[in-house]
Amino acid sequence: MKIGLVQLNPVIGDFEKNCAKISEWSQRAKERGCSLVIFPELAVSGYPPQDLLERKAFLDASDQAVANLITDLPDLDVMFGCFERRKNKRGKPLYNSAVVIRRKEIVFRARKQLLPSYDVFDETRYFEPGAPSEIYELQGYHFCVTVCEDVWHHEIRDHEIKPVADFFAAAAEKRMSVDAVINISASPFQRDKEGMRKVVFSEICKNHTVPFLYCNQVGGQDSLLFDGRSFGMDNSGGIIVQAAGFEEDMIIIDDLCRIGEIHSTLQQVPEAGVYDALVMGVKDYATKCGFSSAVLGLSGGIDSAVTAAIAVDALGSENILGVALPSPYSSPDSFEDAQSLAVNLGCNFEVISIAELFTAFKKSLAPLFQRVPEDLTEQNLQARIRGNLLMALSNKFNHLLLTTGNKSEMAVGYCTLYGDMSGGLAVISDVPKQLVYQLAGYINRDTVVIPDRTISKAPTAELKPDQCDQDDLPPYDILDRVLELHLEGGEGVGEIVERGFEESMVRDILRRVRLNEYKRKQAPMGLKVTTKAFGYGRRFPNVQNFQQ
Repeated sequence: MKIGLVQLNPVIGDFEKNCAKISEWSQRAKERGCSLVIFPELAVSGYPPQDLLERKAFLDASDQAVANLITDLPDLDVMFGCFERRKNKRGKPLYNSAVVIRRKEIVFRARKQLLPSYDVFDETRYFEPGAPSEIYELQGYHFCVTVCEDVWHHEIRDHEIKPVADFFAAAAEKRMSVDAVINISASPFQRDKEGMRKVVFSEICKNHTVPFLYCNQVGGQDSLLFDGRSFGMDNSGGIIVQAAGFEEDMIIIDDLCRIGEIHSTLQQVPEAGVYDALVMGVKDYATKCGFSSAVLGLSGGIDSAVTAAIAVDALGSENILGVALPSPYSSPDSFEDAQSLAVNLGCNFEVISIAELFTAFKKSLAPLFQRVPEDLTEQNLQARIRGNLLMALSNKFNHLLLTTGNKSEMAVGYCTLYGDMSGGLAVISDVPKQLVYQLAGYINRDTVVIPDRTISKAPTAELKPDQCDQDDLPPYDILDRVLELHLEGGEGVGEIVERGFEESMVRDILRRVRLNEYKRKQAPMGLKVTTKAFGYGRRFPNVQNFQQ
């Protein structure tokens, strides 16, 4: 029996388009001899629909879409994810389900039992847990069907319900064999997650001596990036076949007993996955929101250079406008590097000097600022002038304005509200500074795209004479490690100091993180690539004074 796994890139709420894709890919699977084709979690609506699930019109549209899809599917079993309404008035109104269509009717349902409510997930807000599912049978084969979190129970949380183990225990009582575990997912990308998935899923294969079929969503959805990379494993956890990353794809499993490669197919360059995810994220965010072009400031620094390279790969060089906005403190080297980058990328390049505007701003403020020395205020004025000019270009030409601040800067507030934080999408706001340099090396792996001087020179905002980031911040390798322990590891002052870091420095870094929460609440949406990004997956109050 041949089984197809299809990883879709849906648009949330575009039921007609999403269902057309399901129908078209199902026809391709049939033409390739498949008896079963599998699609991801909530493939009909797209994931995550969030509070659209509280709108009756949205639920009605989904019901109609599923009804129409059932009549349009070819003659093979088609499994896809959708939400279903519950008739019981107690509890939540919906199930997160996997359904199977056969000969124009639903012949099987499996409802998600474990509903994640951590980090970016909030499924208990909308869904009721399902009951243990029955065995899905096709052509003499017996399958355990699960939805996303149901196969992560032993890794993420110590749940009382263990869907896979419970399923196999029930099957053993009935003396019924299980030929494979199927999991439909909308599992977001983050660094190192591909390896984690394969470890967790291979344990299921080994523990129950059963193959594992994993079908994951692909595409960017707001800040979430879904990598796809669906695969089939044999009963010892070896990879039989794997789909492409970060693009729609279909793979065919034609023999569940085939022996796979134990070493799997992880990317050899760790930053490659992050880079591909960010490219996909920019492309999908722009196109799904109706943009075909983007604009960004090019300072000659590493952050804007990496962001520009990502943007060009996402939208095409002809659709990217890089703008140099030199101030009285900008060095000739920085302008030359920005211009060289634009030439190397083949993108459009313009220059707008802010010197006269900066002088005009200071003149307007002089009556109020007299007898007060220049300080951070004047530095921020330059950043805000740049932000206004870039937003004007965005408004006039319908360019998506990309901001270029990295996670290290965002964490400690080394950025200007309404200045360099102005924009529609913060491309690298979840990328720590050290990883920015790794991405630059990856971009330059075959030829020099980012000028060598951009990578080698000391980072600087160039908002005052002889400025350097390290005048105000610890070295980035130290800063990034402290921030990782605090933001992703949840560690406080005492725990981080016990690791050998100097206490006053740690306290200062965590103080900056705490005090700049208000800035991040007003920042553009960013693309998530780490285990804990700024945004709706990290919920801290602006007003608080917990200092541990």
